Amino acid sequence: MVACGTESGRFRLEGRLRNINQGEFWVYSLDGGLIGIDTIPVRNGRFSYEMDLYDQSTLMLVFPNYSEQPIFAKSGATVSIKGDATHMKEMIIEGTSDNEDMTMLRMELNDLTPPDIPGAVANFIKENRESPVSIYLLQRYFIMSPEPDYRQARVLTEMLLQENPENGQLLNLKKKLKQLESSGLKSLIPKFSATDINGKKVTEKALNGKVNVVTTWATWSYLSINQQQCIKQLKEQYGDKLGVVSICLDGQPADCRRQIARDSLKWSTVCDGRMWETPLLQKFGLADVPANVLIDSKGKVVARNMTIKHLEERIHKMLH
Repeated sequence: MVACGTESGRFRLEGRLRNINQGEFWVYSLDGGLIGIDTIPVRNGRFSYEMDLYDQSTLMLVFPNYSEQPIFAKSGATVSIKGDATHMKEMIIEGTSDNEDMTMLRMELNDLTPPDIPGAVANFIKENRESPVSIYLLQRYFIMSPEPDYRQARVLTEMLLQENPENGQLLNLKKKLKQLESSGLKSLIPKFSATDINGKKVTEKALNGKVNVVTTWATWSYLSINQQQCIKQLKEQYGDKLGVVSICLDGQPADCRRQIARDSLKWSTVCDGRMWETPLLQKFGLADVPANVLIDSKGKVVARNMTIKHLEERIHKMLH
């Protein structure tokens, strides 16, 4: 079996992709299984990666085109990836039942129209209540979607908690959903007061542009730094027409400060070292990195958790 051959306390990821010679992938964790972000070199289409792991963790593999793929890691397991770099949606991930279930579901979703996907995902979650795949899918399709369905997310979370009453991820998710349900689309942004990384007071008045965006990022999330670079370019183009406030989830504000200086980010960034317990994060109902809230000139939420490409396109459209 592929899952055999890795010692307990270690996890191994290996693979081969056609139509890619050399390059680099990135990997980070959604639940603390890996601290920060790591790199995986690719040579002649082959790659391998090992890490210490004593339980299980959901890893995110980031490809050069910035697409992401979840990997469900377990202590003592080896997971293999094979496919074509030009058809990432069709790659095969094997080695554990969780990854094989995710592969089968992804193939099924590839054949569905967008309106049918949430129903298929919900059915998978209902039939696999003890699987870490279900927790990932719940967040990906019902919370971190551009059009989140917080009511359905709450129902599914309660269902999963019946099978996993002591699961820390689910308990934290239930807590966050209480805030998220009151901050959905068309709702007014909350009043807030915080101190940014430079000691300056920042309130909702900072979001007074024709279009406004609140983002989350961290130095250990490559994709979120890419989102910040996109916002920087938009800010340089539109100036005061675009209002921006960012929330950095680094545990060490000094790391955040260095990244801001390196990237020359000019707007207010809040980083209090409290990571997921940052009050401003709860105020805006943000639950991931990267994440974003798009706000119109009247202070109403018009979109949430858009991809970087869609966020950029929407801002351009609203400012033209």
